[in-house]
Amino acid sequence: MSELKTIRDIAGLGDESTSISDSALIIIDAQNTYCEGVMKLDGIDNALKECRVLLDRFRQAGRPVFHIRHDAGPGSPYDVSNPIGQIVDSLSPAQGEAVITKNYPNSFAGTDLDSLIKKTGTNNLIIVGFMSHMCVNSTARGAFSLGYRPTVVASATATRSLPFKVTGEVIPSSILNAASLAALGDLPAAIVATPANVPD
Repeated sequence: MSELKTIRDIAGLGDESTSISDSALIIIDAQNTYCEGVMKLDGIDNALKECRVLLDRFRQAGRPVFHIRHDAGPGSPYDVSNPIGQIVDSLSPAQGEAVITKNYPNSFAGTDLDSLIKKTGTNNLIIVGFMSHMCVNSTARGAFSLGYRPTVVASATATRSLPFKVTGEVIPSSILNAASLAALGDLPAAIVATPANVPD
């Protein structure tokens, strides 16, 4: 049997990350809601540490950083007016870093993210955050559709197990995360394992 190829392979797009020196960092929904309660994600602690590694490197390089937070309104697990909806302390935005509030999984939908990125003059995006199957997936696809070159760093993402109501089985978070990233890596985004795979 011949070796499986992605559409990226066939199109010659490559699987390497763009460099920090000519990219912007997008951190999606690094909110307290994913650290506790009903929305707590498997592997969240390590993923947040990996996000911080990239954040520090982008700050040291003086490159653009965009913090995304989801707002689903009062009383929801994404209530930005309460502590549950706030960005985690370890990734708290620094002065001058854009904070964009969204209401849809795609961070570009109904926000000024596209216009803000364009002002930086870069076409390359390093994307991290939560959840891999939902907002990371939707945002990376949205970025690709807008002509950007997105890279997703796998170790800086996480998700949770989900029921598959067609069969009644539970899809483990590890399988869902891998499948979500593999689907992205078929065309919309380069997928790299860790921050170490993102060059300076």
